[in-house]
Amino acid sequence: MSIIDRITNFQLPARQLQPTITISLDGRGSRLYNVGDTLAGSYWFDSVGGDEIIAVEVSILWHTEGKGSEDIGVHAFWRLSIDSGDWIDPRRPGRFSTILPRSPLSYSGVLIKITWLVRVRLFLSDGRETVEEIIFRLGNLPDVRTLKPTEL
Repeated sequence: MSIIDRITNFQLPARQLQPTITISLDGRGSRLYNVGDTLAGSYWFDSVGGDEIIAVEVSILWHTEGKGSEDIGVHAFWRLSIDSGDWIDPRRPGRFSTILPRSPLSYSGVLIKITWLVRVRLFLSDGRETVEEIIFRLGNLPDVRTLKPTEL
């Protein structure tokens, strides 16, 4: 084989694209929810084939950050896995829905912040993992840092 044949037959290894996850909440532009509201939405994947996916996890959770230890609470959790016989088609959006609890409410204070979010985690057969999150607010407590001292 000549050098020209080697150059023209040379193929670069296929570049692995990082899959992307898109999360959409139904009918909410503001992402503000009240206690007892239904949080519903969908998620979908790009740059991934159905034979690459081994599991998908969807969580509705809250976490704290700030002074002291950080806490996390899982309100709802779903796992789809090919090992469990679940059918996962990356060409079709997945759905989630849950009724939101009474507490804890979203809060942004001086010492602590409570954040609610939807998290979708994708597990691939080659060991890679992709995570996407979308934040929403539960309740309408004011941001304490923006209040004037007379409003406290």
